[in-house]
Amino acid sequence: MDVTDLRIFDAVARLGSMSRAAIELHTVQSNVTGRIRTLEREVGIALFQRHVRGVSITPAGQRMLPFAARIASLITDARQAALDEGPPKGALSIGALWSTGTHHLPGIVSDFSRQYPQVTLSMTAGTCAALMDAVASDELDGAFVSAPGAHPDIDAIAAFSEELVLVTPASIRSLEEVQAATHLKAVVFAQGCTYRQRLESLLMDLDVKSTALLELESVETIISCVSSGVGISLLPRSVVARAALEKRVIVHAVPSSISSMEVSFIRRRDSYFSSAMRAFVELACLRDGGSSHLCFDRAA
Repeated sequence: MDVTDLRIFDAVARLGSMSRAAIELHTVQSNVTGRIRTLEREVGIALFQRHVRGVSITPAGQRMLPFAARIASLITDARQAALDEGPPKGALSIGALWSTGTHHLPGIVSDFSRQYPQVTLSMTAGTCAALMDAVASDELDGAFVSAPGAHPDIDAIAAFSEELVLVTPASIRSLEEVQAATHLKAVVFAQGCTYRQRLESLLMDLDVKSTALLELESVETIISCVSSGVGISLLPRSVVARAALEKRVIVHAVPSSISSMEVSFIRRRDSYFSSAMRAFVELACLRDGGSSHLCFDRAA
């Protein structure tokens, strides 16, 4: 088997279709089909079950998939290491929490793009859980996440701190009024978001049990919903500072067990630490007062 076969196998497994894999890989479907059949003959077992809607990966294919993805990634790392000389260059795919992308990343990206014009940055927003999974599976080179959980394949470095605050409509002026309010929604990001988890813990501490959830994917939309009286949320103080100054919302301090949030930059521990990645991490951490000593620790 060779790296091309493994890349094709990975694409078919992700997309569930030979034709969609061919489109993604800029080749013809017959080439994809032929490569998969060759790979199956080589390993001696069917990797996909064919059906009218496409293909489904078999248990054997599921067992093989993580190794195929890592082998393909190692080949890419080896090529990148060989070519990694001179000014940082190439491509970096970086993920961030929605709120981090709104407040912290624009300045970081602007500074980095100006200093390292030969590096192409692509940015993705998501929840902490989704970003952790994307880094672990090599879909992202790195990501900014809050409170990364333990993962055997991921290392983390402290990037910056955030203070989370409870955000309410201007009509709710105290935590006591939150407890007394009826028909309020908890306006949150998707499942897997640390802010959402901490808001749920806070509401439990306040003995607010019946709050319905409203899931959104934009900081601005969450703030707009809160300001219009739809519900309450938990967000970094820096993100809601302007809305609070304009008196569209009110922010409330919460206990430090809820408010204190460390944001870390994570990367896969066995991936090649390119000069472009090193430059990005150093700039991102120094920009927010972090240490210039780049020492990744296993996420815990």
